[in-house]
Amino acid sequence: MTMEERTLARPMGPMPTAPAPARKRVVALCVTGSIAAYKAAEIARGLVNAGLRVLPVMTSHASEFLGPATLSGITGEKVLRDMWDPGFPGEMHVALARDVDCVVIAPATADTIARMAAGRADDLVTALALVSDKPLLVAPAMHPTMWANPATKRNVAQLSADGRVEWIGPVEGPVASGDVGLGRMAEPQAIVDTVLVALAPKDLVGVRVVITAGPTVEDLDPVRFMSNRSTGKMGFALARRAASRGAIVTLITGPVNLPTPPRTRRVDVRSAIAMRGALWQALGPDLSNADALIMSAAVSDYRPAEEHATKQKKRGGDQLIDLELVQNPDLLAEIGQARVSRKPVLVGFAVETDTDERVAAYAQSKLEQKRVDLVVANHAKDAFGKVDNRASFVTAGGVEPPLVMSKDDLADRILDRVRDLHGRR
Repeated sequence: MTMEERTLARPMGPMPTAPAPARKRVVALCVTGSIAAYKAAEIARGLVNAGLRVLPVMTSHASEFLGPATLSGITGEKVLRDMWDPGFPGEMHVALARDVDCVVIAPATADTIARMAAGRADDLVTALALVSDKPLLVAPAMHPTMWANPATKRNVAQLSADGRVEWIGPVEGPVASGDVGLGRMAEPQAIVDTVLVALAPKDLVGVRVVITAGPTVEDLDPVRFMSNRSTGKMGFALARRAASRGAIVTLITGPVNLPTPPRTRRVDVRSAIAMRGALWQALGPDLSNADALIMSAAVSDYRPAEEHATKQKKRGGDQLIDLELVQNPDLLAEIGQARVSRKPVLVGFAVETDTDERVAAYAQSKLEQKRVDLVVANHAKDAFGKVDNRASFVTAGGVEPPLVMSKDDLADRILDRVRDLHGRR
C-alpha cells in the first residue's frame, strides 16, 4: 500500500486527543540583595514541591549572595535578571506580569521597599512589582535599626495604604550581624504557606471550621505521662488548606512541634479534658459557632485515675506496678449526639491496626453510632509520622476505595466533602 493509499484508508473525523494537563500556577520569586537571599533556595524548593512553576528573578546585588545557577537548578527555569535581555521578546516585566499568578519578593531589602514606595521601576523586580496586578507578597529582611527607621516605616505605611502589598514578616530573631531584633526575614516555610494561601481557590470563604489536631497528653506526675504517636501533621494540613480556601479556622491542638498555619486561630491544650473544654468554647453551647468540625486529633481513650503532685519513685525488685486508669469522654460521640439537624458538618477519623475490611467495618460503626457525616479510615502504620496517607472515605453511602496521597491533598479532598455537605445544608 502506498503512502497515499494508507492516508486515504484512515477513518475520517477528528483524531482522539489526550486531555490537556492542568495548568500549573506560576509564581515569580524575586530575590534582592540581602544576605537572607540564600534562603530563597529553600523557598523555591518549597514552592516547587507544592506543584507550582517558579520563575526566579534576581537583582544584580542578589547574585552576590546566591548563585543564579542554584535557583535555576531548583526551579528548572532560567534566572531573569536584565529587563533588556535580547533573548526575551517584548517588554520582560510586562510579559512576566501577564504570565504569573503571584509575585513574591523574598528577601526584600530596605532599598527595594523604598523604591517600590516611590513608584520606581529601575530594575526588573521593581518594574514587575509596579506593573503587576496579581497578588504581591513581600518578605522584608534587614537590620532591626533599619526596619525601625522612620523612613522605612513611612515606606511600609505608604505601600500598605496603597493596598497592593501583603507583608510576610519580618520576625524577631538574630540577624547576620549577630544582633537580635525585629527585621529577620520570615522563615521559608511561612513564606511558602502564605503563597499557597494567596493562590488557593476561595470556595470556603466565611465558612467557620473547627479542627482538632495532634495527640492529647495525660499526666501521671510532673515527669511522666501517657500519650500516643500522633504528630498533628494531618490536622495542621487541614487547617492550612482550609484557611487558604478562605475558611475561618480555629485549630485546637495537643502538644506538637509545628508552626501555626497562616490565618489560623490556634488554641493549645494538653489533656483530653482540656481539649473538651476548648472544643465547647469554640463551638458554643448549641454548636452554632461553627459550620464544620473536623476531629483529626488522636484523643487519649484513658487517663490516670490520679495525677500525682510529685514524681513517683521507682520501687526496688521486680514487683509489678498497678496503674489505675479511667476512661476519657468520647468527644466525637458527645458532639454528634448534641447536633440538631446534623449541624455543624462533622468529620471523624478512625485509625486502626486491623485488616482493611475490619477497619472499614469499624469506621462504618463509628459513622452510625456517633452520628458523623464522614469518617476518614486508615491504618496507624499508614498515618502516624508519614509524609503520605493511605485512607478511605466512609459515608452513609458506603466505603470508598483507599487512596494514597499527601496530607495536603487528603486535606483538600476532605474539605471538598465539607464544602459540599455544608452547601446542601
